[in-house]
Amino acid sequence: MSYKILKTQIQEGIVMVTISRPKAMNALNTVFFDEMNALLDELDSNKSIKVMIITGEGKAFVAGADIAEMVNMNSLQGQRFSEYGQRTFERIEAMPFPVIAAVNGFALGGGCELAMSCDFRIASTKAKFGQPEVNLGLIPGYAGTQRMARLIGKADAMYLLTTADMIGADEALRLKLVQKVFEPEALMDEVMKIARNIASKGPQAVRKVKEVCRIGFYGNIVEGSALEAKLFGTLFGKGSEGEEGMKAFIEKRKPNW
Repeated sequence: MSYKILKTQIQEGIVMVTISRPKAMNALNTVFFDEMNALLDELDSNKSIKVMIITGEGKAFVAGADIAEMVNMNSLQGQRFSEYGQRTFERIEAMPFPVIAAVNGFALGGGCELAMSCDFRIASTKAKFGQPEVNLGLIPGYAGTQRMARLIGKADAMYLLTTADMIGADEALRLKLVQKVFEPEALMDEVMKIARNIASKGPQAVRKVKEVCRIGFYGNIVEGSALEAKLFGTLFGKGSEGEEGMKAFIEKRKPNW
């Protein structure tokens, strides 16, 4: 399927998704959400996909939602635009394989929220993060108030959400909003190294790690631990991924996934 905004490339079980509206700083509009949902439909049933990377073209990851599209919305339209974005980002978060945000530049407003819906974030030294919505008399609309507080803690989230301060990659790293920072020219090579490393692991094990971690993150430790034990058991037995992995370790060879 061809897209107007999204550029996609699949290699070695890794799908690279580039948001391409550079003249608009990759601002999120309805077309983006339509295309992202169509792409997620394609990828969800593709068992060969092991990792997904999302990045932006040009000097922005995503500089926010498209204000030109939002400015004339009424209250109900604004709510529906928010809910559509929330559902899309929930789908990204719930994809069965790990999703990495490769933050190459500005990740502001909806862009920061998109990055936070990914499993983790790798940033360029030129990356900038922020939720500037209160400057416009708005609040984050794509669950930014919820994910940011869970990722970096309530106090730091409240500070960033109410001051609208924009922070650099080093501060984002200190706050644990991002996990690694690289120079711009090295960013995508380093992200691909991380993706290939993940793709080399037991594919079912990686998917089950994501499932259990996500459920435990939003639930409680008792339910999460019970599910962990159940899924741990599914990886044992004749012909299982766990059997192959353990035999390969004992036999000092690479596993045949």
